[in-house]
Amino acid sequence: MVSARARTDAWWLPRAVVALRVRIFEKVNGDRALTLPNATYGPEVFERVYAHPAANGRSEGAGLSDLFWYWLAPGPEVHQEHLEAGERYQEVAATTRRIVAGTSADLTAAASRAVAAALCALPDNRISLVRLRDLVMPAWAAFCYELVFQEPCPPRAGKLITAHADDVITALKCTGLRHPRRRARLTAYLADRVASGDVPHPLPASLSARERVHYLQGTFFNTAVVQLSEATAHVLLALARHPDVQQRVAEAPEDDRYLTQVLDETMRLHPLFGIAHRITTDAIPLDEATVLPPGSVVCFSYPDYHATGYERPDVFDPDRWAGVAAKDVHHIPYGVAANRPCPAWRLSPIVLRAAVREVVTRFRLDSTASHTRSLPHRAPCLLIPRGLTPGPRRLGALRSFVRLRDGVEDVTRGVRQLVLGTAMVLHARVRRPATRYFDEQRAGRCPVLGTERGDG
Repeated sequence: MVSARARTDAWWLPRAVVALRVRIFEKVNGDRALTLPNATYGPEVFERVYAHPAANGRSEGAGLSDLFWYWLAPGPEVHQEHLEAGERYQEVAATTRRIVAGTSADLTAAASRAVAAALCALPDNRISLVRLRDLVMPAWAAFCYELVFQEPCPPRAGKLITAHADDVITALKCTGLRHPRRRARLTAYLADRVASGDVPHPLPASLSARERVHYLQGTFFNTAVVQLSEATAHVLLALARHPDVQQRVAEAPEDDRYLTQVLDETMRLHPLFGIAHRITTDAIPLDEATVLPPGSVVCFSYPDYHATGYERPDVFDPDRWAGVAAKDVHHIPYGVAANRPCPAWRLSPIVLRAAVREVVTRFRLDSTASHTRSLPHRAPCLLIPRGLTPGPRRLGALRSFVRLRDGVEDVTRGVRQLVLGTAMVLHARVRRPATRYFDEQRAGRCPVLGTERGDG
């Protein structure tokens, strides 16, 4: 056990490690990167540049692309988030929109079933200490499987999807190394299903059979599962840390208006995207005297943008959204409509509300864990069954344990992230998956990615 003195003496370490990690990742982009908004160019420039038609490059020409392709393997070359603008992207995006389409009632019912199944594994007669992201990830794996295959998710598929999604997000947060063989198990499963004609949706004709597998794996069983899990964990942890808000939701779980305010405030304060990067394909004016040249990497900082234009921006306050439309403030939880918005912009609020209602009607949430945008601790939380009244000493001891463990992990995890993150940055620079792909395309050769040899 780490002593209180040791924890106090090391209070500076997590922040120092994070700052060093940020500097390392900034260097990956090179010298032609601009982050918006900043002290010179505020939210108005952020909005204008983000929506500019020339801010449409996605992967080619950015040093950061090698790192993201490395993390998102296999199949980053056909991942919807990383396809370059053009007919192929349009076809893939249209396919995604068709798959996630559905009535509000059907989507709500599917999300409720999936989350309820995950919650049924918890005891109803004692307090459970869980990691919220780990708790809900199998539920969203089952939900996304049902979207794609239009049938209930078998246990084997659920385990493969959950293991794959967890491996991707763990590597992205630099809390663990990636495991290509673990991901390949899901690839093999999906390849069999696609070859057997088990996917009831028409898949993009411009993709090869292998690419269609990677498209499904990357878009639905990586990004969709990960982002829904992260979003749910953020909302539930916010409720756990704000009992007054939680009580109001629990007393009127069908009040979609207030629950939407809670979602909006959570996504404002803890956006799922930290940075969205684009590569300029033509000149973009920043002001009357400054032009951003073609080939520049522009990093759009969601947390910095979401912090502008609000009173007390660091305070969690769902009531700030009463009578305010999200379109009228600095709030883009799903990106901007003019530049590759998240295809789940309609689905996500519907299913997140269903998930939150399912949890708060069964449990009271309590947590003393820190709440940051990156959520590297996977959101530790106490779940107290409704109707159970724990003794104050028991509850106090559990809350103290969560607080102590979170503080200790914060220090050790920061060091681990620095070491593993640096190792993966260096490995990605050696492998250069994105750079090699585009070099080979220009040379007229057919690049081979999505295998251990190609992306490992």
